[in-house]
Amino acid sequence: MSSHENSFQPAQFLLLVGVPVASALLLVQCLRWHCPRWLRAGRKPDRQEEPVPDPTPLPEDESPHQYPPAVLSEMAAFYQELHTPTQGQTVTRQLMHKLLVFSAREVDHRGGCLILRDMGISLLIPPGAVAVGRQERVSLILVWDLLDGPSLSQTQALVSPVVACGPHGASFLKPCTLTFKHCAQMPSHARTYSSNTNLLDTKDWKALGKSGVHTSLDECRIQLSHFSLYTCVLEAPSGQEACKWLQLAMFCSPLAPGQTHLQLRVYFLNNTPCALQWALTNEQPHGGRLRGPCQLFDFTGARGDQCLKLKYISEGWENVDDSSCQVVPHLHIWHGKCPFRSFCFRRKAANENEDCSALTNEIIVTMHTFQDGLETKYMEILRFQASEEESWAAPPPVSQPPPCNRLPPELFEQLKMLLEPNSITGNDWRRLASHLGLCGMKIRFLSCQRSPAAAILELFEEQNGSLQELHYLMTLMERLDCASAIQNYLGSPAQVRVGTWENQDLELELDV
Repeated sequence: MSSHENSFQPAQFLLLVGVPVASALLLVQCLRWHCPRWLRAGRKPDRQEEPVPDPTPLPEDESPHQYPPAVLSEMAAFYQELHTPTQGQTVTRQLMHKLLVFSAREVDHRGGCLILRDMGISLLIPPGAVAVGRQERVSLILVWDLLDGPSLSQTQALVSPVVACGPHGASFLKPCTLTFKHCAQMPSHARTYSSNTNLLDTKDWKALGKSGVHTSLDECRIQLSHFSLYTCVLEAPSGQEACKWLQLAMFCSPLAPGQTHLQLRVYFLNNTPCALQWALTNEQPHGGRLRGPCQLFDFTGARGDQCLKLKYISEGWENVDDSSCQVVPHLHIWHGKCPFRSFCFRRKAANENEDCSALTNEIIVTMHTFQDGLETKYMEILRFQASEEESWAAPPPVSQPPPCNRLPPELFEQLKMLLEPNSITGNDWRRLASHLGLCGMKIRFLSCQRSPAAAILELFEEQNGSLQELHYLMTLMERLDCASAIQNYLGSPAQVRVGTWENQDLELELDV
């Protein structure tokens, strides 16, 4: 071999060996760079539940996201934020990959009460529970993370939220009282569980004894000797059917001029206030709004999956999805995973030359929902309707305050008590329902609700009704007791707008 050929051997060796080694090093660096993102991304939810933002619960067949273990400084900051006084406010925040709703305050010998607003959860520290001269920081936490709940069998159902009282392990001179809602049909079938662990630790759920636990029709009260995690599980005795109450909530964004598609999302939720608030929070990124009062129905552990079947779409619209029937797995509902199913509708033109965006400014949809095998025992989702509303499409003028569509809580309760009892003449909540344009079928459905008067007052709120308009309706109905109660909140002679409400002359069907 010549000297000229020998001079090229090192260069050839570098090309043959160095390039593969460099490529391997570059590949390793890329994997190190992208793997954390892959770990955080997890698996994508199934197509039926898109788009789903965090904290949408994972389907039954999916594994949870993998997060790196928390370091001590992160854990210290987590607990410090949870126990920092919130000045009476209820805070919703995602901390350490958990969506939490919490409130915290300092309590002395006079005691105090923590309430999670709109969640049906409270913690009472009685007078004398804290020694004179001392102050204790306490917190009440709703955990919107199903991974923190107990592992359930197919016969067990989650019927309440997971609630934590902090700081973990704290004890007092007198027992404190934790109260939260449950949705078991038979209170005797609801069993309270506790996990004597920190919120970030691996949970160890065990059933509590009956001592210090009282379960009423829809509420669980626990006398606490020390603070920990608590929840309620439905466990029916052998040979008895387990049932729980569900609420069905429908959401969609308002129609806008020229909008060609509309997605309707139907949630199957435990009949507890915090489950509905979870759905409201989940809908915020999409601008979804609750359409009408939630509908109540029973759900059993011995039956099949839940079906949602489209029965009617108003003229000018069509279903985009391949199927008119969707199914929710039984355990998704039974284990309280707050599942939902969505339908997408689009406008259709009468002929090829017609602009489909100008055809109709409302959509009316009817659906049936039932457990598999019991199609004849369905519940009808009554005439869902969405229309173009100017108050949704554009903000109110700056010179005018935005409309308030919520009645004062005290007035709401007072009107509910006055309108709830059925009168022989029908001049009760049913008359108000008639004035609001509800047909006899809807009125019959409302009569099956736990509080028909509350449902119709909520519907009035959804229609952005004012106190003046409600005062006018009560006067028109000759319900002067209700009109007087409203007048006390108006503070001056009511200025009503005659002719605001349509269907005022509808005849009331009394065969409810």
